Amino acid sequence: MSKNASTPNFPEKPVNAGSEKLPSVPREIRVLVAAAFVVALGFGLIAPILPQFATSFNVGVAAASVIVSIFAFARLIFAPVSGKLTDWLGEPTVYVTGVLIVAASTILCGFAQSYTQLLIFRGLGGLGSTMFTVSAMALIARMSPPQIRGRIAGLYSGSFLLGNVAGPVLGSLAAGMGFRIPFFIYGGALVVAASIVYFSLSHSRRATVKTAAEKAAPAVDRIPLSEAWGAASFKAALVSGFTNGWMAFGVRMSLIPLFAVAAFASQGTLLAGLALAIFAVGNGAALTVAGRLTDTYGRRLPILVGLTVASLATAAIGWVDTIPLFIALSVIGGLGTGLMGPAQQAAIADVVGQGRNGGKVMATFQMATDFGSIIGPILAGLIADRAGFGWAFTVSGALGLMGVIAWLPVKEKRPAAATDSSRSTSEPGPFRDGLDDRQ
Repeated sequence: MSKNASTPNFPEKPVNAGSEKLPSVPREIRVLVAAAFVVALGFGLIAPILPQFATSFNVGVAAASVIVSIFAFARLIFAPVSGKLTDWLGEPTVYVTGVLIVAASTILCGFAQSYTQLLIFRGLGGLGSTMFTVSAMALIARMSPPQIRGRIAGLYSGSFLLGNVAGPVLGSLAAGMGFRIPFFIYGGALVVAASIVYFSLSHSRRATVKTAAEKAAPAVDRIPLSEAWGAASFKAALVSGFTNGWMAFGVRMSLIPLFAVAAFASQGTLLAGLALAIFAVGNGAALTVAGRLTDTYGRRLPILVGLTVASLATAAIGWVDTIPLFIALSVIGGLGTGLMGPAQQAAIADVVGQGRNGGKVMATFQMATDFGSIIGPILAGLIADRAGFGWAFTVSGALGLMGVIAWLPVKEKRPAAATDSSRSTSEPGPFRDGLDDRQ
């Protein structure tokens, strides 16, 4: 894949072309989807018992919360390194190494004899987590045919969601085995998953994997971060990723349970778990159609609609005083988040382009999301302490609308323009993957 300094290379069509037969999902991506389910399933298995395990070392609630936060903090700090490793070593190598690191750290958590040991081992897991997350996103971006990127993103997100829903159920069933056994089960499952991925992707090393358009190239082309910064869609995705991390991965997970207990008294504990579960149900329902909508109508529209719906639901939920409305807003928030997720991931993949290594680009996007999920609960918690839950959720919803505003100026080529079969897929032009966003 050659370039010159004066003519940009925009090799891909924005969306699937009318009557063209859509390509199938590459085998490598199907393997990653299956592995994502195992990872999410195991994470859900240990998530309910992790704070309880921490308190068994005679520490308070705040210290137990640090055990949860250290994982996300380690992901944030190590994300730039993960991006560089993905560029240097290739996605399959970094992915398998990251999963094995999480496996080792999880097993070590099961052997921990003190709070300090548990904190260190859990932090190491965060390092491995960002390695396989960034490399998986980069590999999916590189190998996804542009016509079905939305569907692939939805498939991958749905696999994680299914694992996250099933994991806590298994965790509750495994509660009788004590705190340590689930860590060993999860660690062992990760070793098996890493082995399967390693052998399945052994032919997909960075130096040998090439699409038909790049077989003449000596190696996979790397997209510099500076090029991604020139795309308005990338900058918009960083903003929406941050706000979604704040709302969906941060505030919703931390404040919804506390709000439910405070607002609905004796029924609050049950509602807290129910709210998270039905949010996941709404999320999953949206994911069943979000990928196709993204491939048919482009990335921008599902992001605008989905993020608007999620933001408004978040802003309103802190003011409700009836259980049916609380449940309804939880479902609506899940629908909005599920609708925007595949489109946002596909938009990042569009910036990278098929056949290119985008480790640094993916790492930067992951950092934006993780940063939102870390500071969201802290700042929203401070607002809740001083002004009440209603204002904490309202501020979070307003922040989500900032992500919507960031996407408004992004221009996108309409699907009808992609149906011109006379246009060569290698023809340079003002559009890449449907987004006219060069600035």
